[in-house]
Amino acid sequence: MSRLRDRRTRHDAFYRQAKRDQYAARSVYKLQELDQRFRLLGPGLRVLDLGCRPGSWLQYAAERVGEAGRVVGIDRTAVEVPLPAHVRVEIGDVLEVTPETLLGELPCFDVVLSDMAPDTTGIAMTDQARSVALYLRALELAAAVGCSGSSFVGKIFMGEGFEGAVAETKRLYARTKVVRPDATRRISSEHYLVAQTKK
Repeated sequence: MSRLRDRRTRHDAFYRQAKRDQYAARSVYKLQELDQRFRLLGPGLRVLDLGCRPGSWLQYAAERVGEAGRVVGIDRTAVEVPLPAHVRVEIGDVLEVTPETLLGELPCFDVVLSDMAPDTTGIAMTDQARSVALYLRALELAAAVGCSGSSFVGKIFMGEGFEGAVAETKRLYARTKVVRPDATRRISSEHYLVAQTKK
């Protein structure tokens, strides 16, 4: 694929819309669609965003919960976009962070989000295994810090290990749905599990 064609693929309508709306990335429209379909976010809620960089999900969540809510993000690299005072970002590795660090002064989270993807190798089997491992770690953290009745959204690549991840999610939440948002690139194997009402 030529560089020009690759740029056109990456710089699609969602990319251009994100620029106009002043969001950090086109991925914000995936969260927006999931929020509208499943009513995940609202005023005053406490939200955790795992793997939050570049920050578009933080931006959207902060808007939806308002100043009465709280949004916490964690990533290995600092988020560079401006964020309001009710957003706190931790620099750290999701695989190593403790629930206590994520919670800080909060008792629990109403919504846990994960748009994390592994550092890809180009080897499908390896990338799939890493995606499942990241998803299960996000689910583990959601189980540890989510309030009773809370929601979880996690990205995962379709492939080996996917059904097991779905089964584990269903064990922890009353309702689980597999969704592929419209803003997902056509060549991507990523899906989202939307889990609601933590048991």
